[in-house]
Amino acid sequence: MTEPEVRQPLLVVRDLRVTYGTGASAVPAVRGVDLRVEAGRKLGIAGESGCGKSTLALALLRLLPPTATLSGEILLDGEDVLTMKWGRLRAVRWAGASIVFQGAMHSLNAVHRIGDQIAEPILLHGKAAPAAAHRRAGELLEQVGLPAARADAYPHELSGGQRQRVMIAMALACDPRLIIADEPTTALDVMIQAQILRLIEQLVADQDLGLIMISHDLAVLSDTCDRLSVMYAGRVVEEGPAKQVYEDARHPYGNALSAAFPRIGDLSSRHAPRGLPGDPPDPSALPSGCTFHPRCPVALDSCATEDQELRAAGQDRRAACVLVDPDAVTASRPHDGDTVRSTS
Repeated sequence: MTEPEVRQPLLVVRDLRVTYGTGASAVPAVRGVDLRVEAGRKLGIAGESGCGKSTLALALLRLLPPTATLSGEILLDGEDVLTMKWGRLRAVRWAGASIVFQGAMHSLNAVHRIGDQIAEPILLHGKAAPAAAHRRAGELLEQVGLPAARADAYPHELSGGQRQRVMIAMALACDPRLIIADEPTTALDVMIQAQILRLIEQLVADQDLGLIMISHDLAVLSDTCDRLSVMYAGRVVEEGPAKQVYEDARHPYGNALSAAFPRIGDLSSRHAPRGLPGDPPDPSALPSGCTFHPRCPVALDSCATEDQELRAAGQDRRAACVLVDPDAVTASRPHDGDTVRSTS
């Protein structure tokens, strides 16, 4: 019997920490995050605004401002991004890993033609001469579903969905092995969102890419990604197979995110959308104990003083909650006033 192929990870992140400022004014934005992405696999990262998702994305290629301090390990194809010399880091950006930045409306240069912007990273990396780089730009536009002739257009001549396709084409320009997509469907209508997500899925499958997709929308991530990590206050509080985390979250915050979205075709009171009171904590004044306890509907007294590390929460799943049963196979979704119940 043939042994299953063991694939080496494209990206391994260990104990990544990002702090803005120094001394007494230091603000922790990312607190001990671990991630792993293989070729052909898609990892979703979910959480509300302010939980550290975009900071994490920028940290992976050291794109944060000088005021940020990074520690831990970011191993891209075995090389630590945090210890790379500038020349090597410059070579890795776009060619080893690239980012589809949040908000295509504001990420393209308004005074340069689309084709020139796609060709720029190709030229900077010495991948082709100018004429060949511009031909490649047209090919990339066709690859993402736009006519090659749109290379002569300016950003204001394109719709929001078309501009997002241009951003994806630019991310593919230097044949990276890993793509980081930060809220790639922000400000797009539902039909265009679906087209962009299908495009990304197809590109990952066809080119055997690794993908990290960042969003606040668990429903989108559960349909698009293989695995899902849920972040709160700069930490991963739950991780596991994407559909399982969405449909049966083990951490109360994962439950709350999932419950905030309506279930199409299910109008029962159990799946009626429910908002989560309060706001994520200020990173400069994190609450003691579990940072979610001030908003948690099932918090115990001990949650105010004792923080929780990720622990086993079923097969291939982990959650940072004292109420998690490591041997649980299924778990109920807590409602207001309920306690978390797990059954073997």
